[in-house]
Amino acid sequence: MTSLFRLVGVGGVIAYRALFNWTTPSMFVGTLLVGPLFQLLFFAYLGRQLGVADDTFYIVGNAVLAASSACVFGGTMAVSNERRFGTLGHVLLSPRSRTAVFLGRALPYAGNGLLIAACTLAGGALLLGLRIPPEALPGLLLVLAAASLTCGFFGLTLGAIGLRFRDVWLVSNVSVTLLLLLTGVNVPAAELPAGMRAVGAVLPITHAAEAARRLVDGDGLTAAAGPLAIEVALGLGYAVLAAVLLKVFEAESRRRASLDTL
Repeated sequence: MTSLFRLVGVGGVIAYRALFNWTTPSMFVGTLLVGPLFQLLFFAYLGRQLGVADDTFYIVGNAVLAASSACVFGGTMAVSNERRFGTLGHVLLSPRSRTAVFLGRALPYAGNGLLIAACTLAGGALLLGLRIPPEALPGLLLVLAAASLTCGFFGLTLGAIGLRFRDVWLVSNVSVTLLLLLTGVNVPAAELPAGMRAVGAVLPITHAAEAARRLVDGDGLTAAAGPLAIEVALGLGYAVLAAVLLKVFEAESRRRASLDTL
């Protein structure tokens, strides 16, 4: 158990430090902390002008959404950058479980996403005057953590797909755009066509945003338990899917050496 913890926890942190592409603190703050806050303000003021929803809708929705970019792109980098930097073969030659190695890499990015989401929620609440019930804060942290983990495993799934497709960043950028449009964070889900709602229902953060809004409205954790459970189930589903894809592509690479080509 101790060795597995070291493999998943310590190994994930070391890989995070090695593969993370943000070179300076100012770039990290400007891109991952300030950027989502300005996005929140943009949609909040746009919603005011169009009369679509109130500030609370956009503050909570964009706070949950803020976790997505770091987690999705981070999870993708956790796999694809090994191939890009020419070190993927060394990982695959390891006698330890590659499934545990790669799944553990989603954890630091999920922690990163939780930090970003919490900062975005706090900043939006301070700037736009949202009062969050103190008793809702533990539940909100739980919801944001679940959303971050789901996005991390979703990104890991995209990274696994990137072992078969050269332009994995195209897939990642399209996926993040879909999270913006189809998850109900900035456009009420009831206003979307049925097909788009169906797609959004199986994407990360859709149900986390619903759970977070119930908590902010003061409905309590019991009312948010249903959407939160669905979000956790989706996270587990993406983790299993990522593990299966990585296993399949690893087996194929041993037959064809397909992972050695960029």
